[in-house]
Amino acid sequence: MKSRSTSFDIAYRAGVSQATVSRALRGSPLVNEETRRRVQAIAKELNYTVDKHASGLRRQRATTLALLLFEDPTSDDSLINPFFLSMLGSITRAAARQGYDLLVSFQQSSDDWHADYQDSHKADGLILLGYGDYLVSRGRLERLVEQGTHFVRWGAVVDGQPGVSIGCDNRQGGTAAGAHLLAQGRRRIGFLGTASPHCPEFFDRYAGYCAALQAADCAVDERLQIDAADSTELVGYTAMRELLARDARIDAVFAASDLLAIGALRALAEAGRRVPDDVAVIGFDDIPMARLTTPPLTTVLQDTKRAGELLVSTLLAQIRGETAASCMLPATLVIRRSCGAAPDADDPAPHAAPAA
Repeated sequence: MKSRSTSFDIAYRAGVSQATVSRALRGSPLVNEETRRRVQAIAKELNYTVDKHASGLRRQRATTLALLLFEDPTSDDSLINPFFLSMLGSITRAAARQGYDLLVSFQQSSDDWHADYQDSHKADGLILLGYGDYLVSRGRLERLVEQGTHFVRWGAVVDGQPGVSIGCDNRQGGTAAGAHLLAQGRRRIGFLGTASPHCPEFFDRYAGYCAALQAADCAVDERLQIDAADSTELVGYTAMRELLARDARIDAVFAASDLLAIGALRALAEAGRRVPDDVAVIGFDDIPMARLTTPPLTTVLQDTKRAGELLVSTLLAQIRGETAASCMLPATLVIRRSCGAAPDADDPAPHAAPAA
């Protein structure tokens, strides 16, 4: 008796993956017209019909969420921005409370890697942490929306963006950092971080910094902004050295991330500039390492616990067919000794102040 043809038989004949066959037969826009016609013709030739029972089983939920990290440049082999590590714990706990397992992996460079998780029923939805160049990543996010994939990402909330984002109010945080430095009597304030739509988080932090200066009738000097797209200590170190070369009168620095700020601290020490006496320094993120620098780093805290909870609850709302909207969490300025103001000169514990 001849066995019944399967989608794997079609995939073999067509020279494509089984996931591509599945997408082609249901008319997914991720499959080009030529491939779709070839797959459909082979299916007809093999008298292939969809097993309704098996299809129904496949549509059942996997009770698994996929957490996909972007590979960031790091000083070690992890390729994970340390900011995401505390968020990873929060997401894991929030998913477990809802009865979901978490599949953790890295994002891939192929055009349809996102789709394979939901198409192959590995996961019911995707949480995306990091994305590199935002303008490059938009195309992938738009394809996810087109195919109806459930996903949410941590990142800047941008007008007209594809899909749903949970992020921090980066502009608010930048304004708070700039206002605090001005209140300390600083006037030559540099900014380390790329101010471009390619990196919207840093762009918003820069916009907030500029707003604080303008509110205090302090001119924004564009020469004091140094591009730094990659958030690493080495990039911060190099950017700080360039800033000092441009203007030796610098008396404060706002870095768009803690890692950039930590690199800046090293460059300042090598240049013989005392922190905070000569130059005050503020970072952004409040990673654990910020408490252990010399001196402890003033920074803008992003609430990773609340962020993880919202990423999971927002994704599950989508999976249930409910409306899900983007939102921004407030930023909090955490004051330590790198700005010359701490509750106790011998205590690295921070003093938290709401961002203005």
